[in-house]
Amino acid sequence: MPATLRDTVPIEEPLADLERHLIAAYLAGAGLDLHDLRTRTDDAARHFLAEASRYASAKLSEIEARFHYLHSLHGNASGGHESV
Repeated sequence: MPATLRDTVPIEEPLADLERHLIAAYLAGAGLDLHDLRTRTDDAARHFLAEASRYASAKLSEIEARFHYLHSLHGNASGGHESV
């Protein structure tokens, strides 16, 4: 039987789980619930979700920058591959 789209597992970004946790933590700090906000359609809910997303994006960028900095300190910025 041929595979259908329902039979395949969607590919997820490597840091998607961390991003979801950062968003949930940001919202929890504001006394809000991620699931509750996702079910709402009002402007306030969209605003909070957008703010939480920006926060998570900034944190992920910070983590990536620190990763690259630490690897550059050790002379391994390209993850073991020679840079061209």
